[in-house]
Amino acid sequence: MSTQAYTVEGMTCGHCAAAVTREVSAVAGVSEVAVDVAAKTVTVTGDAMPADEAIAAAVAEAGYSLTGRR
Repeated sequence: MSTQAYTVEGMTCGHCAAAVTREVSAVAGVSEVAVDVAAKTVTVTGDAMPADEAIAAAVAEAGYSLTGRR
């Protein structure tokens, strides 16, 4: 299992966290998603980690911007 954390801009509430969780969870290879609105992070765990671009696209689909790895 691998884990990677990313910085996400634009999240301000639980609704934001739920939207990011829903979209990132749908990415192939992702088994767990943890969002921390206060820290502006999403932590992704999976057996076969998807490319950063796939995570960025999922975050964008939720309406936010992935600004980098942590």
